[in-house]
Amino acid sequence: MLNNTYIHIPGVGKSLERKIWAQGIHTWEEFLEMGDRISIPSARKARICEGIKKSSEHLAAKDCYFFSQCLPSAEHWRAYPLFSDSVAFVDIETTGLSQHRDKITVVGIYDGRESKVYVRDINLDEIVEEFSKYRLLVSFNGARFDLPFIKSEFPEIEFKQLHIDLMYPLRRIGYSGGLKNIEKLLGISRSEDTEGMTGFDAVKLWKQYERGDKEALDKLIKYNKEDIVNLKTIIELTYPKMVEKAQKT
Repeated sequence: MLNNTYIHIPGVGKSLERKIWAQGIHTWEEFLEMGDRISIPSARKARICEGIKKSSEHLAAKDCYFFSQCLPSAEHWRAYPLFSDSVAFVDIETTGLSQHRDKITVVGIYDGRESKVYVRDINLDEIVEEFSKYRLLVSFNGARFDLPFIKSEFPEIEFKQLHIDLMYPLRRIGYSGGLKNIEKLLGISRSEDTEGMTGFDAVKLWKQYERGDKEALDKLIKYNKEDIVNLKTIIELTYPKMVEKAQKT
């Protein structure tokens, strides 16, 4: 949907964007060809055409930073199909909820093919290089929790990528509550080992691991991996509904 998006162009709001869509103009290329259908001042139309040309150049270069800056954060989901070839589904585990008092225990990153897990006191510092590989991040509640937590421990990570915090577009299409509740609504199941687990259980598992229980760490990693893999399943199941909702609103 990114190349059917106009709200990142200065002077274009959602009402004008819907007006463009209502004329059957579905892509930037179609606007350049059929923009005369839209009754707006010629100077404004010229600015939109200029914005389209600029956007097309940045998209061809896969410039995630350009779109992360000009596209409203609540609309980053629109970029998913065109940047899904460089995506990191991200989830972290911590010792608690405070960035100031608690610490990260596990960071999971799934690129759509392979899950990678980074563990405190083993390889956690490797996430600095790992995050630099991706143009798009997908999380659940990551804008308020995961990314700020990571940034507090690793300030050198710049997070210039596009970031889809699924919690917000999912709410707009009727899926509210936590990640586990949404998984159930979508028919996504967990393994027997992790069924019913919560973030509080993850804290307990880490404490058991610190006391020497290696199996507790294995279970924590399994729980984290299911989180990140399920994020991909969720966005692919719900993306068409996000598009439909945006075009109707």
